[in-house]
Order: sequence, then C-alpha cells, then structure tokens
Amino acid sequence: MSNTDTTQNTPTAALSAAGVSIWLDDLSRERIKAAGLEKLIEGRNVVGVTTNPTIFASALAKGEAYDEQVRELAQAGADVDQAVFDITTADVGNAADIFRSIYDSTGGYDGRVSIEVEPGLAHDAAGTTAMAKRLWEKIDRPNVMIKIPATVEGLEAIADTIAAGISVNVTLIFSLERYRAVINAYLTGLERAKEAGIDLSTIHSVASFFVSRVDSEIDKRLDAVGTDEAKALKSKAGVANARLAYQVYEQSFATERAQALLAAGANKQRPLWASTGVKDPSLPDTLYVTSLVAADVVNTMPEKTLEATFDHGEITGDTISGTYEESNQVLDAVAAQGVSYDEVTELLEREGVEKFVVSWNELLDTVTAALEAAK
Repeated sequence: MSNTDTTQNTPTAALSAAGVSIWLDDLSRERIKAAGLEKLIEGRNVVGVTTNPTIFASALAKGEAYDEQVRELAQAGADVDQAVFDITTADVGNAADIFRSIYDSTGGYDGRVSIEVEPGLAHDAAGTTAMAKRLWEKIDRPNVMIKIPATVEGLEAIADTIAAGISVNVTLIFSLERYRAVINAYLTGLERAKEAGIDLSTIHSVASFFVSRVDSEIDKRLDAVGTDEAKALKSKAGVANARLAYQVYEQSFATERAQALLAAGANKQRPLWASTGVKDPSLPDTLYVTSLVAADVVNTMPEKTLEATFDHGEITGDTISGTYEESNQVLDAVAAQGVSYDEVTELLEREGVEKFVVSWNELLDTVTAALEAAK
C-alpha cells in the first residue's frame, strides 16, 4: 500500500517494497524552496516528513530563508509565540502540499507531515489537546499529523485528539508497557469518534518508538557493569525492544476490540521507528534500518541515515518476524546484568521531554532576536 517505485534498483526502493514507509526526519524552509523534498521523493523513496522542536530550532538558526516572514511578523507586531506558531505551521503546510499527491494516491496511508505540540505542555492533557486542535485548524491540510508525547498525561490528550477526528503521531515511546497504553488511547479515541459519527477512515495514527536512545543509555550502564557478559550485550537492546514493539502491534490489532473498529473503517496505528541515526560510531550506520524491516512500519530517518541506507543498506526482507523469543532473551539478559529496563525507559522519557523544551526555548530565543533585528 505504500508509495513505491520498484523500478529503482536501490536499497531505499527495496525497503519500500518490503513494506517500510521512509519518512525524512528533517524540515526547513531552505529545503522546501530548493525543491529538496521533491528530490528525495523522486530519488530516495521518501513518502513523509517528521519535525520536532530541535529540527525547527536548527532550521531557524541557519540561513536567510525566514527573514522575509520574520520582517512581516515584526511589522505586524506579532509576539514571539505567535511568530513561532506562524513560521512552523507555514513550513508544515507547504511541505504537506508537496506530499499531497502521495497522500491522495495511498489513501492517506503516506504523504504525511508531522508537527509537534509545544513540549512545555507534555504534562498538561487539556493544554495539549487544545494546542493540537489549534495546529490542525491553522495548517488545514488532511495529510498533517499532530505529534503528542506519550507521557501519562499525553495518553489522555491522544484519546481526546483522535476522538475529535485529528490524525496523531504519538512520540517519545520507549517502553513496551507505555506502547500498549498508547494503542489503548488510540482505540479509545476511535470508539469515541465513532460514537460522534466521524468517518473513522479519515483518522490515521503512527506510534513513534525510539530505538538508538535505548541503546545509548543501556550500553552506558553495561559498560559500567564491565563484565564480558555485559559488554557482549551492547547495542542489542534497542533493536530487541523495537522488535517486541512490533509483536505488541500485531497482538493489539488482532483483538476483538480492534477488529471491530477496523471493520467499521478504522486504520491500524502503525509503528514508527524513530531515533534511527546511530549514536555509536563503531556500529553499522544502517543498523536501525536494516534490522527493523517489516510490513506496515514507518522508519523516520535523518538525512545522513537515509543517504547511508541508499548507498549501502542491505535490505533482505522481513527482519522482525520470528525474532521475538530471541529479543525477549536479550532484554532478560540485560536485566540479569542489573540494568533496569523500567528505570532506563522512564529516564529516557523524562530526558526526551526536557531536550525538546530546551530546543523550544532556543527556538523562542532565535525568533525573539530576529523580531528585534527586523524592527
């Protein structure tokens, strides 16, 4: 069902043919203006884009692509919050237009562009839902997804936003337990949308399960343990965790509850592999792509990982099915070394929110300075 040109004999075409939707984890006005997205659609099988506060902070700090809009906003007397809202939604709207034909040709499955709610709202369910609705209405494109973090409070906001008929990209998922809760929130939202008479087929969702950050934190702890057994387990937990997430996905959407919603026109909430850039330079740079191939998943890649995959990724078909027992053994072995899975995943969620808050503040500072300079 994904948008694939199998005539291209490349690793990214093979990845698409194996059922993986390739989304770019980056967006900037410069990239939009220079037809960078079109080139990646054409040459790299890219069928979607994800953004986050870090990506926007980086884009705005570089180049002059935003100068004209900043000048207009300054002249109109916009404050920094309004300026950031207008700038980021303009980029996402323009990117959504570029991907619209893919959205149309895949029935909404791909051609998606994701934008994050303000990260400071991560523990405010009502505030997150209100912001999600505001972003959705402002961008006004059916192929946008609103990113909501999978905090405890985020779960309520996910259900509320889905219930309003808005497509959601759930972000910052690290643990299998929280992932099950995310799927439950999605199904709850669908049930409420159905009661409200909303066409379920128009609602799409992905669940962003983070990979490399799990390895980074667990590997640090395995190094601290220092035994040969501990070191032999390095860089295995991230892939094992993600593979078990795919098992959770399969099990959850095979339940009677989920099947009833699918029969009523609902879509499955697809797993999305996030944080797929390799942090440890000693690892293969395509590790979190080639190890996580299965039908109906999304892999959102930074450009460096995308180019590495295109250049030398070895795509051998499904590398997830049949690995669940081995994956459980990896996580059990890590636990046997005294490394707490719960402690690691809780820390990563907390750090994930904090990092986005820091990036958001950098974004506000950059725009504040630009508004002042434009006056």
